[in-house]
Order: sequence, then structure tokens, then C-alpha cells
Amino acid sequence: MTSEKQHFFDKPGNVRLVLRALFACCILLLGLDFVIHRHIYHSWENLWGFYALYGFVGCVLLVLVAKWMRTFLMRDEDYYLRREQAADRGELKRGGQADDAH
Repeated sequence: MTSEKQHFFDKPGNVRLVLRALFACCILLLGLDFVIHRHIYHSWENLWGFYALYGFVGCVLLVLVAKWMRTFLMRDEDYYLRREQAADRGELKRGGQADDAH
């Protein structure tokens, strides 16, 4: 008998509960946008749902920039393994660069 530990998010009912709570918070905060007085600095901040839209656009831009950065920051899957094997063979140059000539 294998008894793996059950975590909170392993149960679909708990995931649904958390999502419903988050959606309820979003709806509540969007509704409060009508009744709470805001000290605005720019006229576009007075738009209904501006902060929700601003946060969503910021999040989307963050994901898009991260995907773009991935193109030049990502390494091969065996990058560290190759470096380790090169170090074991003594093929690392000064400065930690692997000699790919072999």
C-alpha cells in the first residue's frame, strides 16, 4: 500500500475553490472602482477598470519580453553536463571556456 501525501491542490475541488475566490476578489475590486475615490494624476486613470487593464497589459508585456529574452539567454539542454565533462577531461580553457576543438 503506497500512501503518498495529498497536497492541497491535488484535489480538483480545492483548485476550483481557489479560482472562485480569486474571481470573486477581482469582481469585488472592479466593483469598488465605482465607489472609492481615487487621487488621480492623469486623466486616463479616471477610466473605469483602468488599473485592472493596466495590470493585465503589464503582465502580458512581461511574458512577451521574457519569451524574447529566452531566445538569447537559453542554453542547450546539456550545457552544464558538457562543461562538467570538459572539466573532467581537462579541456577547460582559462576563464572557464570549454575548448570545442576536440
